Amino acid sequence: MKRKLEISERIFKVISYTFLCIFSLACLYPFLYAISASISGAHAVDYGEVVLFPKDIQFDAFARMFHDNMFWNAYSNTLFLTFYGTVWALLVAILGGYALSKKRLLFRRFFNFFLVFTMLFSAGLVPQYLNYLDTKDIFNSIGITDDKWLVVIAMGMAAMNIILLRNAFEGVPSEIEEAAIVDGATEFQVLKKVYIPMCKSTIATVTLFFAISRWNGYFWARQMISNSNEHPLQVFIRLRLEEFTDPEAMAGWNEIYSADSVIYALIVCSIVPILIIYPFIQKYFAKGVNMGGVKE
Repeated sequence: MKRKLEISERIFKVISYTFLCIFSLACLYPFLYAISASISGAHAVDYGEVVLFPKDIQFDAFARMFHDNMFWNAYSNTLFLTFYGTVWALLVAILGGYALSKKRLLFRRFFNFFLVFTMLFSAGLVPQYLNYLDTKDIFNSIGITDDKWLVVIAMGMAAMNIILLRNAFEGVPSEIEEAAIVDGATEFQVLKKVYIPMCKSTIATVTLFFAISRWNGYFWARQMISNSNEHPLQVFIRLRLEEFTDPEAMAGWNEIYSADSVIYALIVCSIVPILIIYPFIQKYFAKGVNMGGVKE
C-alpha cells in the first residue's frame, strides 16, 4: 500500500509540474513575442515570420518611440495617475478599513453590509458615468481643470481592498491597542504606530493592487480626460493602434520596421515598470492576502 501511494504521488507531481510548466510558458510567450516583434524587421512582422525569436533585428521602432514627445508626455501622465491615485486610494482604504474594524463604530454592521452590497450590485455603467460627469462639473466650478485629478479622486474607492484591510486590522490583538491607549496614544497614533506596522504585508499587497490598477487604467481615463495632452500611456497606445490601422494614415509607409513593431515597443515599455517593482513586493503578496482574506 505504501509503495502504491509513493507511485501515485510521483505521478501526481509529474502531471502537476507538467501543467505548471505549460501554464508558465503560455503566460511568458506573449511577452517574449512582443519583445521579438518590436525589434524585428517589417517583412518578418507583417508576414507572420516571427514566432519566438526576432528576425532582421533592428531597434528603429524603439528609436521612433523614444523620440516621440507625446510618448514621454503620456508616460509622465501615467506616473502621475499611478502615484497620486495609489496614495489617495490607499489612504481611503486604510482609514475605511480601520474604522470598520472597530466594534464600537456606530452602525458598523450597516456600513459593512453596504460595502459588501456594492460588490454584488452596482448602479450600472451609465449612472456611474453621469456621476463622474457631475463630479467633473464640480471640479471645474472650483477651478480644477486638470481631468487627471478627477480620475485620481473618482477611482479612489475599492470595496474589496477595504475589506482586506478591515480583516487584517481585526486580526491585531486588542491588548496591544489598549496598552498604547494607556500610554497616552491618540487614535491616529494607534493607527500609525500599531496597526500599520503590524499589517504592512496586507498594506503592501493592497498597494500593489492599486498601483497595477492605476497603471493599466484605460476606460475611464479615455472617457473622462478630454485633453489629449493629459492622456495616460494606455490611452496613448490605443490611439496609436487606431492610427496605424488607418489605411489613409499609413499611406506611403516605407520604413524598415513595421507599424506593429512600434505598438509592441510601446507595450514592452509599459510593462517594464511593473516587472521592476513586483519582485520587491511579491514577498508580501501571499502573506498579505492570507492576513486580509481570512477572518478568524
